Amino acid sequence: MFLRLAQQHRQFVRDLVMNLQALATVLENQGYLASCYTCGSEMNSASFMVSLGEDHLIRFLVSDYGITWTEMRDDRELMKLEGAEAISQLQDLADLVKYSIPPHEFLKGRSGEFAKPVQV
Repeated sequence: MFLRLAQQHRQFVRDLVMNLQALATVLENQGYLASCYTCGSEMNSASFMVSLGEDHLIRFLVSDYGITWTEMRDDRELMKLEGAEAISQLQDLADLVKYSIPPHEFLKGRSGEFAKPVQV
């Protein structure tokens, strides 16, 4: 049972790393400064970063040992989340892509909420 769970966790981390790489590429294509670096070819860890302008930076780290979301502004840590909460924050970044929000329209703030178009 535990070996199966360990293998599922490794696969989950690989899937998350692949999604982070894709998110970084798409964010870059929309004008954001974004990167995703992995260690080795096994895709068992990654460092994802995106700049949201005006010294506002998101760092997301994933490995077999844990998952961390850190939001910083002016080199000060605003928020640090781990595990499922950290992964949930990635949806806000995905919304930048989904709603094609350019960097200059990003609503700044600690809440992490992004401007979304009003649908009529």
